Amino acid sequence: MINSVQSKMARAALGWGVRDLAKMSAVAVDTISRLERGEAIMPRTLSAIQSALEVAGIEFINNDRGDGVVKLRDQQA
Repeated sequence: MINSVQSKMARAALGWGVRDLAKMSAVAVDTISRLERGEAIMPRTLSAIQSALEVAGIEFINNDRGDGVVKLRDQQA
């Protein structure tokens, strides 16, 4: 599951505001804000947010260097 930093980075990579992510994930704006402040949210809600970002082309990287790095998938395939 993603964390608050990953959510912010993904939105920045897409040029989305909190309202955009809320709309695309069918989650309340306040919930996105709570996530990005580092507050706990329900796992199914977090999954909906992550899925919306992945559908938009975000790939989440979790490796030995740590979490929090996102990149846009190659869209030319």
